[in-house]
Amino acid sequence: MPVFGKPLAFSALGRTRKRPATGNTRGRNPSDGGKGNGVHDDLPDGSGAGRRLLAGTLVELADTLGDDGEPDAALRRLAGRCVRLTAVAAAGLLLADEHGDIRVIGASGEPARLLTAADGPGPECYRSGADVGVADLGRPLDPLPADFARRALAAGYVAVFAIPVRHRKEVLGALVLYRTTAGPLPAETAAVARALADAAAVGVLQRRTRRHHQRLAAQLQSALDTRVPVEQAKGVLAERWHVSVEEAFAHLRAHARAHRLRVADLAIGVITGRTHLPPPGP
Repeated sequence: MPVFGKPLAFSALGRTRKRPATGNTRGRNPSDGGKGNGVHDDLPDGSGAGRRLLAGTLVELADTLGDDGEPDAALRRLAGRCVRLTAVAAAGLLLADEHGDIRVIGASGEPARLLTAADGPGPECYRSGADVGVADLGRPLDPLPADFARRALAAGYVAVFAIPVRHRKEVLGALVLYRTTAGPLPAETAAVARALADAAAVGVLQRRTRRHHQRLAAQLQSALDTRVPVEQAKGVLAERWHVSVEEAFAHLRAHARAHRLRVADLAIGVITGRTHLPPPGP
C-alpha cells in the first residue's frame, strides 16, 4: 500500500476536490496541543477561510523583502500552519544551512521538535531528496530506526511522512508530518504540504541569494573605499616628487610594508597631511 495518497489536481490557492463526509474525524493530540488527523475547520477543502490562510501562508513564505527584522519568522510558523491546514497532528521543519548542516527551524510542539531533530524520516528525506513515509510505526518491519519509531509511538504518533523542501534539483530540507492514526497520507494533505514545502524552498533560496548579493556589495564597497584614497595619494606623491604614478605607488607600498601599515591607512594619512613621506632616493 502506498504511504502517500494519489495526487489530486491542485492550484496555488489550495483548491482540491471535495470529498463526501465520512463521519467525525477530528481529534486532538494531547502531547502537541494541536488538532488530530481529521478535516480541520480551516482545511482548504473549499472553505474560504482555509483558502485565505493557505494563500497568505504561501505569500509569507515566498516574501523576502520585508523580513529584515525576523528573516525566519515565516519558516518558524510553517509547521503550525501545516497542522491547521492539513489532516496531521503535528509537523516539523528541517532545513540545511549553506554549509549543509541541518537543524530544526520550527515545529508545532516540543515532541514534534525533538522527533524532527532525531535520526529519522527528516534527515533521510533531505539526504535522498525523496518522499519518506511510514504509514504504521507499529509494524515490526519499517524503514526507520527502531529508536525513532519507539519515541514517536510514545509521543502518540503512529504514522510519519517527510516531504522534501526543494527547488528543482536543490534539496534544502524536509517538512515532516506526524499522524495519530495509521494509514497513507491523504492526497489532499500531501498536496497542501508539498505546496508549502515548495514555497518555503523558494523563499529560502531568494533569501540566500539576497544575502549573497548584500555581502558582495559590501565587499565591493569596501574595496572601493580602500582604492579611492590610494589613487589620490598616488597622484599627490607623483606631483610632489615629480615622478610617475607607478613610482609613487611603489614607494607608498614599500613604506607601508616597512612600517607594517595598511596601504589604505597610509594613503589617507598622506592626503590629509597627517603623514609626510620622505621622497624616494636617487
